[in-house]
Amino acid sequence: MQWIPGDLIEANDYNPNSVAPPEMRLLELSIEADGYTQPIVAHQAGPAQYVVVDGFHRQRVGKKKGAIRQRLQGYLPIVVIRHGRAGAADRIAATIRHNRARGVHGVMPMTDIVVRLLKAGWNEADIARQLGMDDDEVLRFKQVSGLPELFLDHRYSRSWD
Repeated sequence: MQWIPGDLIEANDYNPNSVAPPEMRLLELSIEADGYTQPIVAHQAGPAQYVVVDGFHRQRVGKKKGAIRQRLQGYLPIVVIRHGRAGAADRIAATIRHNRARGVHGVMPMTDIVVRLLKAGWNEADIARQLGMDDDEVLRFKQVSGLPELFLDHRYSRSWD
């Protein structure tokens, strides 16, 4: 675990989680009262640049909430994922694994992520395995996307005559 200046930590552009205002206030209270009990998980994108993999809302509280930012002197606790996980698809999968282990995702943000991983060259089996989904769940997200090109390689069963 390292303490890094918050200005060097940026949000990712794919987080499917949203936190309702009451839960956000509870997170703020938790960090004020208990401190950071979980560090922010990040990818080191450069010598002085970190991108959040897990903990978007924790980093937001640490940057925006004046009393917390002041107490921490602008620093945030982070742990850095393995350096071999630098690919965007790997980082997205890591974010989803962290999030799914804790709770729920919105349908449209998850649909966007499945589409993004398919376009990055992942197949349905990779997505299901890496994101902890079953095959039907991946198929439903593809269907929700409404993008016919996602079904070009799909194996269909024979129809009834």
